[in-house]
Amino acid sequence: MAHSGINVLFEGTNFTRLLGGLWVTVKIAAVALILGLILGIVLGVLRTFKSRLLRLVLRLYLEFFRIVPTVVLLFLFYYILPKQMNFNLPADQLATLVFALWVGAEMSDIVRGALISVPKHQRESGLAIGLNRYQLYRYVLIPQAITLEIPATINLATRVIKTTSLLMLISVMDVINIGQQIIEANNHTHPTGVFWVYGLIFLFYFLIDYPLSWWAKRLEKRRLARANG
Repeated sequence: MAHSGINVLFEGTNFTRLLGGLWVTVKIAAVALILGLILGIVLGVLRTFKSRLLRLVLRLYLEFFRIVPTVVLLFLFYYILPKQMNFNLPADQLATLVFALWVGAEMSDIVRGALISVPKHQRESGLAIGLNRYQLYRYVLIPQAITLEIPATINLATRVIKTTSLLMLISVMDVINIGQQIIEANNHTHPTGVFWVYGLIFLFYFLIDYPLSWWAKRLEKRRLARANG
């Protein structure tokens, strides 16, 4: 007689393994977001410069990561580039690199949009008091742009976390990969375990993403209320 499906979560070290897989998922997303945010801020500032060549190159970089599906990027960096360029990195590090480059591309567009949204008179006032370009960005444009870009940045973070579900395709031992292993190992004794395992994984993602989504909407409403007030 088959056991109750929920028992599969607590047999042996299954629950601990799922938590470990969740930690891998969160760690990759967090490191990628930190590196991507730094890269995106730099590229976003550069995209506001007047150089047409620079803006073209950065626009192509953005469109490449925006058009090419993330799963294709993961396969490219995991299966193809290591063989062609003769280098090897662990799957989790390659995944972090791919996600960081993707976040950097998306963040550059968010930063650029926030910078050009700063009222023109703020820029003119900074130039009038003798600020150079570096000082203008540091003391005038970037501080004001931060409040404009926070909601979009949080939404980007939720997208990154959800997209980590693709990590199992390159053998990263994330929460979904661990969950699949548990399901396959207990399929005969717990045939309904698949619903409980994936239900728990859904709960993990929901508990991480929903507060971030709620926070982003709240910040956006506050910003619009201040703008209209």
